[in-house]
Amino acid sequence: MATPSPGSPGAQLRWQFDLAWSLFDYHLQRLVPEDFLWAPGPLVWTMHRTPEGGWRPDWANPEPDPIPVPTIGWVSWHLGWWWSTALDHARGRTPRERTEIHWPGPGDPTIAWLRALHDDWCEVLDGADADDLAAPAAYPWPADAGLRRAHLYAWANVELTKNAGEIGQLRLLRAAAG
Repeated sequence: MATPSPGSPGAQLRWQFDLAWSLFDYHLQRLVPEDFLWAPGPLVWTMHRTPEGGWRPDWANPEPDPIPVPTIGWVSWHLGWWWSTALDHARGRTPRERTEIHWPGPGDPTIAWLRALHDDWCEVLDGADADDLAAPAAYPWPADAGLRRAHLYAWANVELTKNAGEIGQLRLLRAAAG
């Protein structure tokens, strides 16, 4: 994939995304299947097998207090959920519901899913022109917030960085725990 030219409207967002992805990819390359469902404590949000063989995340709205610590599996599902929804918005598609975003499972299936979302996001950022960046955005905030797709793209890059930090810290804690 070609990175936008330095003067193009989406170049800075693509640079920011590439930096965030490099931080995330460091941990993706080192994850093993056992990392995904490791519980760092007694109060966690994780992924559960369904009778049909799929996976469902723990979820509550509003969030409980205290907020459970998520597993790598839960964070990776959450990342895939918001990223899939952001892609729907960026491409002008009807966004899928949270329950329509399915986690592939521990290990390589989820890593491949996240890498495919990476490739899709690169296409969005590489195709971002001034009109696209100025278009109204209604995600992840209300439609009447007055924000633009440039805000959506910047938010997604920051959210990726946050999720990379969460997954990386959980991976390191599991490794340190033996």
